[in-house]
Amino acid sequence: MSFFYKNILKPLFFRLDPEHAHELVVGSLSLLSKTPLIRPAMAAFNQLPQASKPIEAFGLKFPNRVGLAAGFDKNAKCWPAFEALGFGHVEIGTVTALAQPGNPKPRMFRFPEHEALLNRMGFNNDGALEVAQRLETLPGPGQRGIPLGINIGKSKVAPLDQAVEDYRTSFRALADYADYLVVNVSSPNTPDLRKLQEGDRLRELLSELCRENEVRLEKAGGVRRPILLKIAPDLSEGELDDILQILIDLKLDGIIATNTTMSREGPFKDLNEAGGISGMPVCVKSTEIIARIAKQTEGRLPIIGAGGISSPDTAQAKIDAGATLVQLYSGMIFEGPLLGKRIARSLATSFGDLQ
Repeated sequence: MSFFYKNILKPLFFRLDPEHAHELVVGSLSLLSKTPLIRPAMAAFNQLPQASKPIEAFGLKFPNRVGLAAGFDKNAKCWPAFEALGFGHVEIGTVTALAQPGNPKPRMFRFPEHEALLNRMGFNNDGALEVAQRLETLPGPGQRGIPLGINIGKSKVAPLDQAVEDYRTSFRALADYADYLVVNVSSPNTPDLRKLQEGDRLRELLSELCRENEVRLEKAGGVRRPILLKIAPDLSEGELDDILQILIDLKLDGIIATNTTMSREGPFKDLNEAGGISGMPVCVKSTEIIARIAKQTEGRLPIIGAGGISSPDTAQAKIDAGATLVQLYSGMIFEGPLLGKRIARSLATSFGDLQ
């Protein structure tokens, strides 16, 4: 499959506009998601053996350590296909309270020589209610082969002083369908969004969502959902430490490190395109941040490592730095759809998870 992808499919896809190629892949995987016989057969072949030891994090069990990062399946159209491809979890979104078209096109760019992508998509998605309706027709938490995370962000039209209510709207619409939820305050492509990483704003936002989560327990049959925060790689050490203190104070369930970078270094120093860079250019920085999180929290805060994972070695480095799970997206564009399976098997062998 790797040979077929790199020598036949990849050259064809890379002749297309990146967003158009992405839409074609999502459409194809959506069909696979709905195939009653082929998808389960592929999952049985590509997942680790059933006897393998599951990975436990924030109260959930994962069949392996490798997940699909948010950004690929924004509207919950094809996520079941990734179980068939060997992934251990999927994160959909980013979903906003209001449907929105995102930023003007073109808004996604490839840099194959650096195994990097640049995007300024702007949270284009169908909105929380439509995504919830789509998920309502599919197996829910506890009935899936792999956990499903839902990543929520701020609607572009919502001013900062209304951000809490905007996130709360998405949380209420989607929590029933999520195994865990991610609060995204780190995308560089929504104006002022990263200001929500600042102390008082972040504490207020997370406090209200945690309170909303506890309200679920008071209702008949209500279930609390793990909440994670996704952070940027461009934080100073002081800013990161302040965020970690808030997460510890609020007993948040975990953190995802990291999102795309606004840094323009090395071969990108003269790049005149707005947006966040993902892939190999963010790999080392995200691993350094994971290591600092693990050190500052003394391992008390579960970490999902993301950013530049394109091989078993880059995934292993994030685990060694302190991550429990990893996520990838850009690496799959360059290495093929079975990259998750290959990394999952390598990590399982390394950690003795295979039985």
